[in-house]
Amino acid sequence: MFKYRIDSQLELKLLEPGDAGELFRLTDDNRAYLREWMPWIDMTQTEEDSRGFIESARHKWAKGEGITAGILAEGKLCGVIDHHSLNWMNRKTAIGYWLAASAQGRGIMTRACRAMIDYAFVELKLHRVEIMAGTENTKSRAIPERLGFKQEGVARGAQKLYDRYIDLAVYSLLADEWNAQSPNVS
Repeated sequence: MFKYRIDSQLELKLLEPGDAGELFRLTDDNRAYLREWMPWIDMTQTEEDSRGFIESARHKWAKGEGITAGILAEGKLCGVIDHHSLNWMNRKTAIGYWLAASAQGRGIMTRACRAMIDYAFVELKLHRVEIMAGTENTKSRAIPERLGFKQEGVARGAQKLYDRYIDLAVYSLLADEWNAQSPNVS
């Protein structure tokens, strides 16, 4: 079971089927906000949809293909973060994340990403971590920029977002870069 205590207020934990109701309520309460950048939001209409997502994520975890964790602030679910596309041959992963609107502005996502980066480089011994975000999604882009990632470029028309395609800013961080800067990352 994956559980990662970040500090006295913040923890990451593998989502369990019993979390489906809470995850769905959080998703539903933030639907309008999340819809701006999350193409999956319209496919999440019921608690069963959230349960299916959790079951799929747990299957990936069991196969060593990814880690999807709930972000808990003071014991309450406030978002999700994951290592998706774990590529063992090339020792790399990509991090994806979302956070409830009410939890923003407190450094929660920066700390959660820092923990997932540490886990990738220290525990999994990966070489590279990637983050992609819509070029106009300034809040999401601020996370890799704050954590010392390098922007490699822009993947044009890389994500379908409902009725249009959006460009994604592509960021990466290598293990040796993280190790050199991690005590100094704010």
